[in-house]
Amino acid sequence: MATNLKNLSDHSEKNIINVANNKFAIIVSEWNDEVTESLFNGAYETLIENGVKKENIIKHYVPGSYELSLGAQWLAQKSDIDAVICLGCVIQGETKHFDFICDAVAQGITNVSLKYNKPVIFGVLTPNNQQQALDRAGGKHGNKGDEAAITAIKMLGLVQQL
Repeated sequence: MATNLKNLSDHSEKNIINVANNKFAIIVSEWNDEVTESLFNGAYETLIENGVKKENIIKHYVPGSYELSLGAQWLAQKSDIDAVICLGCVIQGETKHFDFICDAVAQGITNVSLKYNKPVIFGVLTPNNQQQALDRAGGKHGNKGDEAAITAIKMLGLVQQL
């Protein structure tokens, strides 16, 4: 859904479970760090607000969004990690590089989730410009980091129901 129709920080309470004992890994792209650090702050605060203990949130960096998939795989293979949140930002440029990176990252993160049968969340912004990124990293459209953290919690809620 377009963010101009829904704030990224708003969510329903469906499938919100007690996550006090779950462990979350957050992997953050260093590229576009003004944006990705804001995404991390949103995800971290949302996890804390939903009862996750500080010691159950681990943070790691990768150089860029392309590397999120492998970083996520290394974290997802750890048996004590319940969910991985991938945060990045790829801003449209003048070449097709944007298309190749976005496609590879989306496919890679999906593949890791399916391979390890655990939530690996796509918290990657793909805006046309820097302002759109900032608007979605704590600005007027909310924070994609908040949405990514809630998505991880809700996916753990779903598997608990099943």
